[in-house]
Amino acid sequence: MAVAVQLTHVTKAFDTTIAVNDVSLEIEKGEFFFLLGPSGCGKSTFLRIVAGFYKPDTGELRFDDTVMNDVPPHQRNTGMVFQNYALWPHMSVAENIEYGLTLRKLEKAERTEKIERALEMVQMADFRDRAVNTLSGGQQQRIALARALVIEPSVLLLDEPISNLDAALRQQMRDEIKQIHDRTNITMFYVTHDQVDALSMADRMAIMQDGVVIQVGTPREVYQFPKNAFVASFVGETNFISGKIEQASNGSATIETSAGTLHSTTIYHELTQGTPVQCSIRPEALVIDNDQNGGNPIENRITAKVTAVNYLGRVEEYQLMVSEDLPLKAVHYNPGTETKKPGDTVHLSISADAVIPLPNF
Repeated sequence: MAVAVQLTHVTKAFDTTIAVNDVSLEIEKGEFFFLLGPSGCGKSTFLRIVAGFYKPDTGELRFDDTVMNDVPPHQRNTGMVFQNYALWPHMSVAENIEYGLTLRKLEKAERTEKIERALEMVQMADFRDRAVNTLSGGQQQRIALARALVIEPSVLLLDEPISNLDAALRQQMRDEIKQIHDRTNITMFYVTHDQVDALSMADRMAIMQDGVVIQVGTPREVYQFPKNAFVASFVGETNFISGKIEQASNGSATIETSAGTLHSTTIYHELTQGTPVQCSIRPEALVIDNDQNGGNPIENRITAKVTAVNYLGRVEEYQLMVSEDLPLKAVHYNPGTETKKPGDTVHLSISADAVIPLPNF
């Protein structure tokens, strides 16, 4: 049965390095929750605290109403999928999946039934008797997932499980893992540095930096309303234009910048006149040579020079320079046969709701 996971003021240090610093977080029962952050931010330590491999130095971990701080890993009913699969190379596919069931002393008939069900869940029923060292990386990842699922865990922990796969297989595994969650409704806790994994799969996500959780929300909330410049740059690509608030009221602001005056209608921080800010503008929000904005007046215009063009099929990326110290990136979806060239001067339009002023903290 799925459980809610709650961490309250949890800290974990190794010598003088604080890996997890006074973190409080709640994962709801049946939720697909992501912890996203750069390498070394503490996210894997966080996962191992939930698994029971590390004990918090301070704070409390609960599964529903049960305090888990002193409960050993094998009594937590958690399943774990590792980045390197961690399969037994001398065992067959079925024997690897059966291992956790054998430790739980289930009868042979019940073990066989559960193995078959787990293999069907990951679409590997025809590989039951194969040696795992004859399988591809994607197939091994499915077996690692089946081994974790077969014990019917209360919490499934995933530690960057698809980072070793190629791009096409990663997308396929994202879809399959998401479908498995939707079918089983298990509480899943997934750590990764890959924003695409988190944005495409998570119910909610937390962004971690230097052992601290910076922001928690749905993928849409975190992408559209980042708390600070770190979140804006880590979750998706963005452009930053430095400036100062000229005027702010009623959810709107005018900002003085090196690119000229910008207007914003996306204000969700306390901003007053003179406050220094970083204006976050996503590449897809920069519209090139567009005189209309859905029939509405265009609030912001910038002139720039094209320095590079990258054609990627479904999108075309433009590297731009507004001035010597102000580069920008624009993305044009579904590009046609006509394109801008390096050296061309272009006029950019930006909707006021796409300019997000973030305070410098």
